[in-house]
Amino acid sequence: MIVFCGYGNSDLTVNVPVLPGAGDRVQALGIERHDGGMGANVAAAAARMGADARFAGVVGPDALSTAFLDALGADGVDVAWTSRRGRLTTALILVTPDGERSIISEDDDVTADHVAAVVRRCAEAGGGWLYLDGYRFPWAADLLDGATGVRTVVDLDGCEDPDAARAALTVAEHTVIGRIQAERLLGRDLAAVAAKHRTHLLVTDGARGWTLHTPTGATQSGAAIDVRVRDATGAGDCFVGCYLAELDRGAEPAAAAAFAAVAAGLSCTGPGARESQPHRAEVTAYLTRTAPASV
Repeated sequence: MIVFCGYGNSDLTVNVPVLPGAGDRVQALGIERHDGGMGANVAAAAARMGADARFAGVVGPDALSTAFLDALGADGVDVAWTSRRGRLTTALILVTPDGERSIISEDDDVTADHVAAVVRRCAEAGGGWLYLDGYRFPWAADLLDGATGVRTVVDLDGCEDPDAARAALTVAEHTVIGRIQAERLLGRDLAAVAAKHRTHLLVTDGARGWTLHTPTGATQSGAAIDVRVRDATGAGDCFVGCYLAELDRGAEPAAAAAFAAVAAGLSCTGPGARESQPHRAEVTAYLTRTAPASV
């Protein structure tokens, strides 16, 4: 079981020729609505890999929230853990023809009380993996203390406070973070950080691939796949969801990261954060096609 406690959004995607600067005016090439949000995207990616994924975010009682949850359910995500006592937030995403994007998002209704209830429910269900994003720290660290059987993965995307990032490191068995953000928040000696906090620190770097620093101080790395990028929105979410799904299947962290890198690359070839996420069969087919020929 993997429980995903985090954002669920209605994404308003605006295709633009260039990302505007201050005071600029650009003509939209097209406007679309997609389902999104870090927690929901990661849950959907894991479910498409065959994981027992459960979304424990907060949405509203309205029809748009119902459609949002129905779409998650169609991907195989259990939405019974979702609270409907808040609202479905909106994210505005600007995407250029080469796939670059800027995101403006609302804060959600995932409170400390909600996270505490999810942690308790997860422990009472016998434990499992719990996904949290970086917006929940430092306060979420105390809520995880003594949560028997709960194995935590934290995606530090969105975290801007070094103290909050280090609080997450103290409770996370696995921590995922982008390279630039990692060096800004944690410094350049990331192997030492992983060893100090006894966490698997997985550093992503877009088209340049990934690096995994283990609790023992070892470092492993892998490449991204070469694809024609249409929209990179949600690629990091796809990576985390597939990484976690592979861990849940019993894969070693480096093997899980390599598998997730393929899925994330494939997700960039289509529009939106969710629609273009691959299923397990697509990832395995790609790996089969690109495997070195035996001698």
